[in-house]
Amino acid sequence: MSPITRRLIPAAITAGVLALTMSGCVQGESGGNSAPAEGSEWSTNTLSLDWATYNPLSLVVKDQGLIEDALGDTVKVEWIQSAGSNKANELLRSGSIDIGSTAGSAALFARANGSPIKVIDIFSQPEWAAIVVGADSNISDVADLKGTSVAATKGTDPYFFLLQTLEEAGLSASDVEIQNVQHADGRALLDGGSVAAWAGLDPIMAAAEVESGSRLIARNVDFNTYGFLNATEDFITDHADVAQVVVDAYEEARVWALAHPYETAQLLADAASIDIAVAETVINERSNLDVSGVPGKEQIEVLQRISPIIAESGDIKGGQATLDTAIASIVHDEFAKNAAQ
Repeated sequence: MSPITRRLIPAAITAGVLALTMSGCVQGESGGNSAPAEGSEWSTNTLSLDWATYNPLSLVVKDQGLIEDALGDTVKVEWIQSAGSNKANELLRSGSIDIGSTAGSAALFARANGSPIKVIDIFSQPEWAAIVVGADSNISDVADLKGTSVAATKGTDPYFFLLQTLEEAGLSASDVEIQNVQHADGRALLDGGSVAAWAGLDPIMAAAEVESGSRLIARNVDFNTYGFLNATEDFITDHADVAQVVVDAYEEARVWALAHPYETAQLLADAASIDIAVAETVINERSNLDVSGVPGKEQIEVLQRISPIIAESGDIKGGQATLDTAIASIVHDEFAKNAAQ
């Protein structure tokens, strides 16, 4: 039986629309999905990709088995959790996964440091990072962080959010002591009083607000970069048919999630072990899923804006020139354009 893949209408004009057009295009046909012809095989018999609580669409795709249904029994699909963008990048670089989800800033950081990845789909435009202090903290402004210890996960959006926020306040990374820990550990350090602030990430951050009374002292949606779905260059080149199936599944999941916000929040609550009310805050207030999945101008502009901050951090060999080269080559939009037709 030939695997079936799905064709989708762009999410920006289909919020709440459930009537999806079904198609069985064979490999090599123009546009859309690249399912193999009857009796043929996919270009690989394995696919490894991540799921993450900061990527709600990954939860939908995984829960509904959209990729498994499309690929059939001939391709073994392995799901691996990413605890943060830095971990997703580690998995991509090591070859442990073929496709992984990160913040745009983290994808740029990784590519500029030599990781051969490209963005193939946009899963959200979130406000998922902020600067968090404890319930009883007397800190009310970012300027008050000078000389304090701040928890952050390097190579992720909250870390770059911290750098941008410090700069806006007239400070730099050298004005604080950055504790480089994973996101959940950052919350634990804040709750335990070991740091004065934490560059937080949802849904852990939203849970901290409800469960610990933590306060957000700095928010700026423009300091958050888009959610990038990335694939290794080898996978894009050698397994375009399977990559197309993944992007098709993501676009189908987007339409479903927009039409079912409560059910999407429930998936997040279950995956992150948080209260449904917290998950609803993340989905309804801080996760804009109703964006085009096609990476392009908007994402490039965000990366160009944030790249000087990354260059100034000294974490990229070659500085701004290396980042400019990475930005110019990070987008692979073919699969998302096909899925949106």
